Amino acid sequence: MNTDDLNFAYKVRHALNEKLDELPASTTDRLAAARKAAMARKKADAPARVSARQNVLAGIGTHLFAEPLSWLGRMSVMVPLLVLVLGGVGIYQFEQEQQVAELAELDAAVLSDELPLSAYMDHGFNAYLTKSAQ
Repeated sequence: MNTDDLNFAYKVRHALNEKLDELPASTTDRLAAARKAAMARKKADAPARVSARQNVLAGIGTHLFAEPLSWLGRMSVMVPLLVLVLGGVGIYQFEQEQQVAELAELDAAVLSDELPLSAYMDHGFNAYLTKSAQ
């Protein structure tokens, strides 16, 4: 227990002792019996041993990085990150290729005059033609 805990315990004990004289005798007898039973069950004080390792991370035990197979622990973190990055790059490249294919198809249709007349009347199409002409 640290000093704050001890001070709190002393204050609680003092507050309870102040009103002890006003309690009925049956209540004080029950409290005394409960205290004796609690003291009988109390474990002997033993020094607390705490061992802390050097490379402690939240949620990850140090056994991944401190043992001879520490490369396996590092790979278990790096491989999913690498897969995530490569997946993101792949999705980006696929989307770019799709956009280029759509634009090439549109350009081919414009150049071969296979577009219906309503396409030339679309404001978005006119904006695209103006933008691509510059």
